[in-house]
Amino acid sequence: MKVKNKNILYFCIPVPTSFCINFKRPLFYMNIISIQNNIGLPKYKQIILSIEKAIEDEKLVKGDRLPSVNKVCLAFSLSRDTVLLGYEELKKRGIIYAIPGKGYYVKSVEITIKQKIFLLFDELNIFKEDIYNSFLNNIGKNVQVDIYFHHFNNVVFQKLINDSVGNYTKYILMPTNLKDIVDSIKTLPVGDVIILDQTNADLKSYPAIYQNHQKDIFEGLEKGKERLAKYQKLILIFPGFREPIGMKMGFEDFCAAHNFESEIIAEFTNRKINAGDLYIIPNDRDLVRVIESARDQNLKLGTDFGIISYNETPLKKVVASGITTISTHFEAMGKILAEMVLKGKKEQIENKSSLIMRNSL
Repeated sequence: MKVKNKNILYFCIPVPTSFCINFKRPLFYMNIISIQNNIGLPKYKQIILSIEKAIEDEKLVKGDRLPSVNKVCLAFSLSRDTVLLGYEELKKRGIIYAIPGKGYYVKSVEITIKQKIFLLFDELNIFKEDIYNSFLNNIGKNVQVDIYFHHFNNVVFQKLINDSVGNYTKYILMPTNLKDIVDSIKTLPVGDVIILDQTNADLKSYPAIYQNHQKDIFEGLEKGKERLAKYQKLILIFPGFREPIGMKMGFEDFCAAHNFESEIIAEFTNRKINAGDLYIIPNDRDLVRVIESARDQNLKLGTDFGIISYNETPLKKVVASGITTISTHFEAMGKILAEMVLKGKKEQIENKSSLIMRNSL
């Protein structure tokens, strides 16, 4: 679309973000970008600082086109990689955007945002909320966090990844037990990815803060072994759709190591609770069903039968006089995650877990 007004010609080019690009403002790259030698600051960072300063001084405003990569290269005898590194960093922070074949343009004049983070969770629940709030409380200011959910759907996971490539400084991903997603993750810059909550051998090259579910459930049961001795049978309710396979493996390891009679069931429906049963329950819906069934059978929790729930919540402190839990420390996970982002750590960190003993055991 063209609009003529007092000998000024405006072009409005439709792009996904609906920005209007204004070509009336003359841009002189020598006045926008300043490069100095031997000052101890990488030249791509000098490009970033120059553009930030130009925006701060209103030499650049929203919609303005930046000097082309080729012009900057020629003006300052720089490699294309150097200039692109600076521009792409600004793009990741949401300050500029690119139109293929046309160039780079100012998207936002909010230059205080130093990190723009893509955070992909599996689902929203109280545990993820604890991680998220802890992460926000520890990540500091000048950071924008965009949160998404894949709901255990491969297609949704892959689409969200594909749509986000190149738009963020960090990608924090919760792949859970999804299959065939490694190729999608590999499209992201390897140095910008952090894996959260669950990892596997295919993702060993990425830094991570994760739970060791096999070890956690084994060690949790080990710590409660004296109280477990009064129960005749240990029963794990394991639907297997969202639950990590490590839970099942750790349960089987413990029962085999200590000769406990055991059973693994997919769900608790139309089932009678026997005296001497101990239920290990990852899903809170099953926890409610078991407690309701025990009430109907006039069984006393902690005396006639037992429960160990997985993942701590405030409600479990008071329900049925207290539910014993095996749980990782979600707030600690969020805090460690923030430290990894801020300090650029490249480690794989196993988050701690503990058995919280209450009257249900």
